[in-house]
Amino acid sequence: MSNQFSFKNIEAIIFDMDGTLWNALKSYAHIWNVCMAEFGIEGHIVADDLLKYMGYSIDEIFAQGIISTPKHLDRKQFLTRLEEIEDQLMPTLGGELYSGVFEGLKELRKHFTLMLQSNCSRKGLVNFMRYTGTTSLFTDYLSWGMNPKPKSENIKLLMERNCIKRAVYVGDTQSDCNHAHTAGVPFVYMTYGFGDCADADIEFSTFHDFVNQVISDNYEQ
Repeated sequence: MSNQFSFKNIEAIIFDMDGTLWNALKSYAHIWNVCMAEFGIEGHIVADDLLKYMGYSIDEIFAQGIISTPKHLDRKQFLTRLEEIEDQLMPTLGGELYSGVFEGLKELRKHFTLMLQSNCSRKGLVNFMRYTGTTSLFTDYLSWGMNPKPKSENIKLLMERNCIKRAVYVGDTQSDCNHAHTAGVPFVYMTYGFGDCADADIEFSTFHDFVNQVISDNYEQ
């Protein structure tokens, strides 16, 4: 991490969702349990079980063996139903925004283009924005469910279609960092999130400190 990093002259800030803006692990665990019950799969998922899988798509989470699957299970059918249940339940289950996120996003929106990019389901980002009342704060968004490509490619796509040359990606895992760097943008690591990161360009322990630094670097008083 460089202590000399500056946000000077950035045009846009692209945010990861889970572990960066909110914590919805309990809701996701409930959704997995509902789907497992429908398919007669034994076991019970709790929030901590999902922690190490955050940042991956549901296909990748399933492939890594989060649950013991019967031999007869139709993988595609299960994952399709899992996404359907998530789309049905998340608008009411929701998650909890981290401290300072709502106020911070409102302040940043006055000066920068804000966007979302996550490996969540097709409706995951829409459900997030509606539940948290942040829809008007984001110019654009793209999830793995909408375009099943690596984060790096979706970050570049967001920048291209919004004519953005200088952006940062804000996340909470090493995977987020790797994809940001592959996309050619600096990575901002939120240490309060779900993962670790060894080579972020800059890191923050609170969203409030992040917002203050971005504003300070661009609008010196």
